[in-house]
Amino acid sequence: MTTDIPVALDDPINRQILAVSEDRIAGFCADPIAQIARQSGVESSIVIERIAAMLRSGHIRRVRQTLLATSLAQGSLVAWVVSPEKLNSAFDWMFRCDPFSGHVVIRSTDSAVAGSKYRLWTTLKVPQGFSMEKHCQHLCRQTGAERFRLMPAKRLFVLGVGHVRRKGIEPGSKADEPAEVIDTEIVQLSDLDWRVLIPLKREFAPEEISHNLWEKRAAEAGVSIGEFCRVAEDLNRRGVIGRFSTFLEHVKPLSDGQRVTRFNALFHWAVPPGREIEAGQQVGRFHIMTHAYWREGGPEFNHVNVMGVAHGTDKDLLLAHKSAIDKHLADQGIAVSYTNVFWGGRSEIKPSEISPFEYQSWCQSQGLDPQAMRT
Repeated sequence: MTTDIPVALDDPINRQILAVSEDRIAGFCADPIAQIARQSGVESSIVIERIAAMLRSGHIRRVRQTLLATSLAQGSLVAWVVSPEKLNSAFDWMFRCDPFSGHVVIRSTDSAVAGSKYRLWTTLKVPQGFSMEKHCQHLCRQTGAERFRLMPAKRLFVLGVGHVRRKGIEPGSKADEPAEVIDTEIVQLSDLDWRVLIPLKREFAPEEISHNLWEKRAAEAGVSIGEFCRVAEDLNRRGVIGRFSTFLEHVKPLSDGQRVTRFNALFHWAVPPGREIEAGQQVGRFHIMTHAYWREGGPEFNHVNVMGVAHGTDKDLLLAHKSAIDKHLADQGIAVSYTNVFWGGRSEIKPSEISPFEYQSWCQSQGLDPQAMRT
């Protein structure tokens, strides 16, 4: 491959492509490259060339079909209390040794408030039939974590990154309608579903970026391309498929010194019981939000029950976005009894494994009896 293909995120053509490819290709698409080309107005051969080049350079972190993993496996945000001297080693173990922990982040608050002792935060997916509680107890033994708080999502309102698209958004910018409510009910899968799903979700290497993305994956699943697409489309109808996405490296500086984001803010709100869905829909309509959920923080976090994530390069601007959301909630008559911001520091991101077959293998590698880890 030639090295003169532009990979900078501020290149006009790359911006056109990324504004679509980050989070605009919803569901399963038999030819996502053609869809990106159509929506971005960039010729498909250039889309292939640019995405592959940005992936090679590290500007794009990964290209993959995402899943709505909350429909496939029990999931939770987990906050951990770890002593300061063990914090970084616990972080390393979670990231390197636990394929079921996805986002691993060290967070802090601007002042000592409820939950400040919970410095390590992870997202966890445990395949159907296995226990999140037992899994976390094992992680405590391995890392020296003192305690943990599981906060599974009861409902979701926003799941989409779109960093390029969100640049330049003014505080208060929001959709005309409240965000949709996404359920977290588990979908049961057949052996054929899993055979298709496992290669479907694996990320692509640069040389695989092409129009015929799924042909080799279908062969890997042992089915025809037509059958592969049929199963994938059925999984999409059943609420299992998320989006086809190019994920930017938004945590670390890029090779050219650029940063996609600098600050990662986890917003907390405590709203009256019974109004969690309404409040989540209102928070989720703000364009700055990449994630929004109903999660129960419990007494450790002053009973917060609506959480959301926003990214940016300017801390004060992110706080201005939050102030606009706070005012909107008040205008809607939704009383907020407590609110806070947990700022992300050291961070690593990887897709959480969700395969029950991989979970059993991991248990054995850890010296655990898979049967003893079941619910």
